[in-house]
Amino acid sequence: MALRIILTLILTLATAALAGRRVLWLVKLIRSGKSAPGRGKGAGPRVVNDAEEVLGQKKLLMWSVPGLAHFFTFWGFTILNLTILEAFGALLINRDFHIPLVGTWRALGFVEDFFAIAVLIALAVFAVLRLRNAPERKQRESRFYGSHTGPAWVILGMISLVIVTLLLLRGAQLNAGEFPYGHSKWTFASYLVAKALGSGAYNSGLATFFLLAQLVVVLAFLIIVTYSKHLHIATAPINVYFKRLPKALGPLLPATDETGTPIDFMDVENLSEDTVFGKGKIEDFTWKGYLDFATCTECGRCQSQCPAWNTGKPLSPKLMIMDLRDHMFAKAPYLIGGKALPGEGNSGSVEVGGGAAAGAHGHHGVPESGFGRVTGTNAAQYNRPLVGDAASFGVIDPDVLWSCTTCGACVEQCPVDIEHIDHIVDMRRYQVLVESSFPSEAGTMLRNLENKGNPWGLPDAKREEWINEFDFPVRKVNPGEPLPAEVEYLFWVGCAGALEDRSKKVTKAFAELLNVAGVDFAVLGRNETCTGDSARRLGNEFVFQMLAAENVQTLNSIERSHPLKIVATCPHCFNTIANEYPQIGGNYEVVHHTQLLAKLVAEGRLTPVEPVDKNVTYHDPCYLGRHNKVYTPPRDVLGAIPALKSQEMHRCKDRGFCCGAGGARFWMEEKIGKRINVERTDEALGLDPDLISTACPFCMVMLSDAVTAKKAEGTAKDHVQVLDVAQILQQSLVRPPR
Repeated sequence: MALRIILTLILTLATAALAGRRVLWLVKLIRSGKSAPGRGKGAGPRVVNDAEEVLGQKKLLMWSVPGLAHFFTFWGFTILNLTILEAFGALLINRDFHIPLVGTWRALGFVEDFFAIAVLIALAVFAVLRLRNAPERKQRESRFYGSHTGPAWVILGMISLVIVTLLLLRGAQLNAGEFPYGHSKWTFASYLVAKALGSGAYNSGLATFFLLAQLVVVLAFLIIVTYSKHLHIATAPINVYFKRLPKALGPLLPATDETGTPIDFMDVENLSEDTVFGKGKIEDFTWKGYLDFATCTECGRCQSQCPAWNTGKPLSPKLMIMDLRDHMFAKAPYLIGGKALPGEGNSGSVEVGGGAAAGAHGHHGVPESGFGRVTGTNAAQYNRPLVGDAASFGVIDPDVLWSCTTCGACVEQCPVDIEHIDHIVDMRRYQVLVESSFPSEAGTMLRNLENKGNPWGLPDAKREEWINEFDFPVRKVNPGEPLPAEVEYLFWVGCAGALEDRSKKVTKAFAELLNVAGVDFAVLGRNETCTGDSARRLGNEFVFQMLAAENVQTLNSIERSHPLKIVATCPHCFNTIANEYPQIGGNYEVVHHTQLLAKLVAEGRLTPVEPVDKNVTYHDPCYLGRHNKVYTPPRDVLGAIPALKSQEMHRCKDRGFCCGAGGARFWMEEKIGKRINVERTDEALGLDPDLISTACPFCMVMLSDAVTAKKAEGTAKDHVQVLDVAQILQQSLVRPPR
């Protein structure tokens, strides 16, 4: 008895020392990040969100099979913590220890046995999934490509040992008369194990052996968790709690200084010389960024959904986060360990470890020899540029950084709420504003925005040409003028809607629909300027704030007797005005045109009557769907059109696939891999549609270009059209001439 107690205490204290040392080190490292104000505000909604995502496993269950397996594993370990308490009691107090009050309830014994078996089944599912998706065989098609597969198998083995030793312990205890739940078939798994062990006197010794074995396995598992990617068991609930609310998409966070205060680029003269624009080194990230890096589970859900990765480009959101995490850990001795900082000229050397992950990360120049460990002298590791090509040994390759479309698939799919887009845009900000390093094609767009207020560099007068093509008047409102009381909406036309030929057709169709519905609206005409979406996502916060300040000043100067309601046909304008202009004093009620059209149809103000006997498939624009959760209204509009037959693409709604235009990619050449718009169009054409519908001018251009190319190749039928939802609705309202 005394020996058992001494051994238990020694093992427990040793584990507490090893794991505790690591946990304290991680806490110190994460707290060393820059300030992230506001992350703790709104405790109520955060607790509710934590309950949904952690206890309810909401995001994990978006993938049914692995989600259910993880659900039972999570709840299995939560419930089976009671058996660990029972084991410690048996080792330290007495052999027939049971939890006070409830420790002899047969129902509790049944629940423990049920979850023990459920966890074993879940582990078998995980093993099958990993074998079926083995990166050695499937390469880039595997979501585990680049992950630490070896440690993952170790963890599966350790969890299995925890359950196996538990069941053997319970079977031996039952035979030895030391089982707190008595001899009952309620504890069905323990009962079956007891039958297999036999009823000999040796069961008492077996119970002692498996008690100690259970202790050793559990404590070893605890140590492995704190030193491996399975650290997320502890950090995930914390990271989920501190996520951006109400959702991780929608607005980008503003560029901030070292205190977390948003930078006013219109007042740069008063900025400190120490102010860093964006993230140029790992020390520039906030503590929430550090927590993101440490929480990555390497599950690869983000990677599997990323349009860049799926079209042969080097960007994998997972590998990027892993690269940043490994670099953060490698620099930790300098950041928090009190180690002397190496001189800029002290180049040193870094040895790159081998293995599958090293090969996967090789394009990034990322050293890999285990979780968070880099071999070789550390001066070179300290001086590595955060963004740089292989020659400069950068942590993140420029091709990785500039491949992102900011579609949000990674954030949407991440079960632990890592905010990949924020980190990418922050690194872009540093490259653009400090290094002046970005794809050259985007430079023309930025110059046009600065000089002309639109990305094409066209004169302001061009914004009003579409107005002259109607046989009804379109009201214009100027800054400083009162908005007539009868005007229901200010129609924000946007640069594409006013200046790009295909999008101008959508603008005219929507305006005609508003006129038919009797909706009074007004436009700003030449007083509009670009909202700055592309500039901001490219990383040029200065140009964004310049354009946004001009638009907010214009909108706020309009005199009105009622709150200003804005309708936009462009999801990027919609998202920017609704979600990002409040950051600089512009607060408005904004709707997308599909939302307004769905409302008008539901109210009977628009009644589709002319059959449109065609097959249509709808493409979800990322900035309407994932970024703002507007999935139903455009489908409601299409569903109201007589004879129109709608089919969903495999990747739709929250798993929709990007057209390739977001994140300012519309203005950059796509030189690596398959074109994203072609990939998406191939998926749409696979349904043999007559119409491919969308609700975004950028998606219109990208899909139209791809369809035109497919027609030239002979792989798309000549009659296939790409139309906005408004255009199809207009066809059903206006009887064509006979």
